[in-house]
Amino acid sequence: MATAAASPESETRFAIYRAADAPDFSELSIMEMAGLTPTIQAGIEAAQAEGAAEGDMVKLLFAMPGMSLTYAWFKSGYPLPLHSHNADCLYYIIAGTLRLGTEELGAGDGFFVGSDVPYAYTPGPNGVEVLEFRTADKFDIRFMGKTKTFWDKTADSVRRERANWAGQLPPSQLHTSR
Repeated sequence: MATAAASPESETRFAIYRAADAPDFSELSIMEMAGLTPTIQAGIEAAQAEGAAEGDMVKLLFAMPGMSLTYAWFKSGYPLPLHSHNADCLYYIIAGTLRLGTEELGAGDGFFVGSDVPYAYTPGPNGVEVLEFRTADKFDIRFMGKTKTFWDKTADSVRRERANWAGQLPPSQLHTSR
């Protein structure tokens, strides 16, 4: 992953990044969990215990002060909880599909989410791969689900979907279209 340091004396004008070098988000401290309550923390831990980490892959491709580019692959049925970030984000779908409200989006489609706007989407039957362009190199994630019932449903969804995730390939490797 290429990171570029900006200073008043030197501004980054050119950088190359390689996907093969991109670190996983779990190795980084660029996304801070904000607004955690004991209920939300317990819910996240329950979803992780059911295998949530097997349903996604998120890598930082590039970052410099004021911008970042992330690759995310969410497997079929991954229960992405309602959440927000404190930075604007533009999503571009590389492959697969997702449902955002009543809209189904596929490869070449995208959507913009402003800072602090809550959103969630559901990956389609083959999952979804997206690029996330953010107006920040460090940002937060704030989960909106505040109740134990919400998080119990999230953990149950992970439990139901987990068996489907084993051996699942990214949709870009399936050569499917929407």
